[in-house]
Amino acid sequence: MKNGKVVATNRKAKFDYFLIETFEAGLSLQGSEIKSIRAGRISLGEAYVQTDGKEAWLMEAHVAPYVQANRFNHEPLRPRRLLLHKKEIHHLWDAVRQKGMTIIPTRVYLKNGRAKVEIALARGKRSYDKREAIARRDRQRDMERETRVR
Repeated sequence: MKNGKVVATNRKAKFDYFLIETFEAGLSLQGSEIKSIRAGRISLGEAYVQTDGKEAWLMEAHVAPYVQANRFNHEPLRPRRLLLHKKEIHHLWDAVRQKGMTIIPTRVYLKNGRAKVEIALARGKRSYDKREAIARRDRQRDMERETRVR
């Protein structure tokens, strides 16, 4: 992502998963959805990507209803199609069939006026991996504190 305004990030993604490979995907949206996303009213907390080898879908991403759209509003949790190249979808499909692999959205941003999603091929972390990450972060914070004091 070079020139884009980040609208939403999935902050738990790096903590809960090992991110192996990232992809940029476009989003197929309805009219009121893009207005809501531009206002920053999207949540990726429970979101994931589902694919069948032919298409990829962003599931459980909550895009809040746009107030001014009233009766022409969208469904907040509807599945949204991801716009990816066929080779990318096949690559993701092959990877997801391995045990422990999943596809998660890491952030949503605007690029040249269009909404884009950065998705990552990921492997879930175990609890001991998470404890190790916390310990490493604490050690780093202590070292920075020591150098700042002196």
